[in-house]
Amino acid sequence: MKKEVGLYVHVPFCVKKCVYCDFASFAGREQDEEAYVDAVLREAEKRSGIEAVISTLFIGGGTPSVLPPALMDRLLSGIRQRFSFLPGAECSCECNPGTVTEEFLAVLRKRGVNRLSFGAQAAQPRLLSLLGRIHTWAQVRESVDMAKRAGFENINLDLMLGLPTQTLEDLRQTLDEALALSPAHLSCYGLIVEEETEMFRRVERGEWILPDEDTEREMYECCRETLFRRGFEQYEISNFSLPGFACRHNMDCWKRKEYIGLGSAACGFLDNIRYRNPPLLTDYLAGKPAEETVISPEEARFESMMLGLRMTKGISGRDFLAAHGVTIGEAYGRQLERPLRQGLIEWKDGCLRLTRRGMDVQNSVLVELL
Repeated sequence: MKKEVGLYVHVPFCVKKCVYCDFASFAGREQDEEAYVDAVLREAEKRSGIEAVISTLFIGGGTPSVLPPALMDRLLSGIRQRFSFLPGAECSCECNPGTVTEEFLAVLRKRGVNRLSFGAQAAQPRLLSLLGRIHTWAQVRESVDMAKRAGFENINLDLMLGLPTQTLEDLRQTLDEALALSPAHLSCYGLIVEEETEMFRRVERGEWILPDEDTEREMYECCRETLFRRGFEQYEISNFSLPGFACRHNMDCWKRKEYIGLGSAACGFLDNIRYRNPPLLTDYLAGKPAEETVISPEEARFESMMLGLRMTKGISGRDFLAAHGVTIGEAYGRQLERPLRQGLIEWKDGCLRLTRRGMDVQNSVLVELL
């Protein structure tokens, strides 16, 4: 019987690099798109020899929706020729508002994509401009409406909180505008200022001031309370969905299930080996091999804890034992004593999970485990 694995495909092209982005994404490289799709399909051919069936597909970027429809069609049809997919597999594609077209969405539908994720981020023009986004909120509405007309029901909107100059009222307005579009899923991410980004340099120079911790925590609570009232379930620190619409691909990653990664900078995890493809587009197109790392038993256990504690249900003690041959208590008993005593983690229904208070200080719990 073939094992079930996920599949991630990275599309590194974009119209304009956002000031907070440290992903492998490249603006103004349209001339490389066709060669890139060919390179991804060559890699897919090499990786298709494993005895596996694809249970989830996630096309991320960059901005996958900048690919011409004909190229996206070639990419998706080529992938389906090389891999077997489970019936009903969740197939997601990231899109940028203002870049999707009816023709592009028709290609996605034809090739089995059934979930879309739009990078909406904020409803205020000044915040979108600050982030370097190329769209307006009117284009968010237009793109979502177009997607629904094309037959997509499982739609996610990415929102950001903790932005420079962002207020609690800004966030409330963004949530109201997002919910008015009736999405099935919302991802509410706290801003992380990564080094080597334009945002990092501006914050370091004092040009932009970030909200303080109390304000950011208040924003996070606003997201949780607002979405709870509207029938959304929080299933991970930053992710909320209507019942039945949690992102299966991400859930599998947090449960440390195996996946194949295709494309520049894409990572994969198979047979306890994690690999990462070259992040530079030129290196990937030249066929430079991926870097591989064998995961030790200790690293594997910590990864299960680090990823599993992101989910609101936590880590199943039974699954941990099956995966690692030891119980959570045997692996981390002493390190768990203090966060248990402080009320940051708890056992519930056979799972170890963060409490609501623990979610605010997740990193400190992980440091304790280290």
